[in-house]
Parts: sequence; structure tokens; C-alpha cells
Amino acid sequence: MSGQLTISQLEKKAMDIRKDIITMLEHAGSGHSAGPLGLADIFSALYFNILNIKPDEPEWPDRDVFFLSNGHCVPVQYAAMAERGFFDTKELLTLRKFGSRLQGHPEREKLPGLENTSGPLGSGLSQAAGYAYTMRHIDSIAHRWVYFVTGDGELDEGNIWEAAMFAGKYKLGNLIGFIDRNNIQIDGTTEDVMPLEDLRGKWESFGWHVQEIDGHNIESIIDAASMARAITNKPSIVIAHTIPGKGVDFMEYDYHWHGMAPNSDQAKEALKKLRTLDGKISHEGAGV
Repeated sequence: MSGQLTISQLEKKAMDIRKDIITMLEHAGSGHSAGPLGLADIFSALYFNILNIKPDEPEWPDRDVFFLSNGHCVPVQYAAMAERGFFDTKELLTLRKFGSRLQGHPEREKLPGLENTSGPLGSGLSQAAGYAYTMRHIDSIAHRWVYFVTGDGELDEGNIWEAAMFAGKYKLGNLIGFIDRNNIQIDGTTEDVMPLEDLRGKWESFGWHVQEIDGHNIESIIDAASMARAITNKPSIVIAHTIPGKGVDFMEYDYHWHGMAPNSDQAKEALKKLRTLDGKISHEGAGV
């Protein structure tokens, strides 16, 4: 995908993803708002630039693989996949409906293009590390990458650190992760619930290459992924500092929106704010 869209076009895609998230959550009447909105820039960069994928051939043998560990944030993945062409955007309105392929947590066997099933927090890194180990040490595949996203509140789970030790021990240079460092979880701020800092030092002590970026700067996201691919002797983690609820001012920084969907009036106001921001992006990118 690299080079096919400009940064302004990727920012526009991120805003389309945010609008999809609000629409699908309002229609579902339940779900998580803050995390998915904050991750939209990362998912725009992943699905429209970083990942080597073919939407019309989800099981393409040479594809990169992506694992979502904090599965409750899956609305952002569904929206990115639909915008990328894995399925029609109209299907987004079936989120959390009985019999839908788009459940509140991703189910691998339901939707082509999903690589993992995620429910219990903390499992995604183990899944990603196991896949990366198999590619590197069993199948000897050198041209594919395994990416994952995890939440910062999710780092409270012990199995995250077991998988981090595993990946460090086996020097899984084909494993690249993004931490959504938005500083909230369902019960409050991460530093009140279970302090995480020195977060960079923790990952470095487990044998990982660490970068810290602005998780809303798409150019920085793409550059971080490029740098991570150049690190071949250890796994890489990117601590992406994000704003929960990004783009909707009454949701931003408010942990109460971690697990809450907007009602009809709130969705209408949120979409109005996102369309205003979208107009600014379109105007700024007009000369690109």
C-alpha cells in the first residue's frame, strides 16, 4: 500500500473511520467510543499504508498479519476494513446485532480478514507472538510482518508480560506492536488504577526496541513502522500517545466514554463536530 495515499488523504480516511464509528455505535446502542475514536489515525495508517494486504484475497499467503488485542475497540477495525474494501460499509450498521459478522469483539471465523478472536484482555500479544515465532523459527518466512495493537489499561494483564518475555527471548524482529497510550481505562485513569510508568523502560527491559510517538500524527505512525521493520534482532513496540474520544470534544479525555455508546442526540452532535474537522482537513489538503 505504501505511497498510494498522501498524508492528507490518510487523515481524511481517519475522519471517515471516526464518522463510521459514531454511526455504528449509535445504531447498535452499545459499545465502546473513546478507544476506537482515538485509534482511528493508527488504523488509517495500518490499513491504507503499512499493512501488505489484499482485501479481495483475505487469505493471501504473502499478507502481513494484524492482531487486535484490546478487542472491545474492534469498531475501529471494522470501520477501517470496510473503508479499505473488505466488505460493504452498509454492513457496519449490523454491529452487535444477533447473527451479525460484526460482534462486539472480533470473531476470526465470522469475518474474512480478521486474524484473531479477542475477548479476554491480554491475549492478543500471545497470539501475535506465537504467529511471529512460527513464521520466523518454523516456517522460515522472512518477508511477512506481524502487527498488533494493545491498550494501555490492558497492560495490567499478566499474560501481556509473559508474551513480552517470550518475544524478547526469541528475538522476534518480525513482530511490531502499537500501544494505545490514552491514559484511561473503564474505572478511571491508568495511573490511578494501576500506574504503568516507566512504560518505555519496562518494555526495554524485556528486550524490545521502543519508540514513542504522537498517535495522531499519521506521518509519525508510518515512520515508526518503517523504523520497526528495520530492527531485525528484537521485537518492536511503539508507544502511541493518543487522546481518547479524539475529534469529539465532549468525549475527549473522559474515561466514562470508554465503554459507552452515544445516543441519537449525542451522535448527531458528534458527527457535526467530525464533519467540521473533516472540512479543515480537506481544505488543508486541497493543494496536495
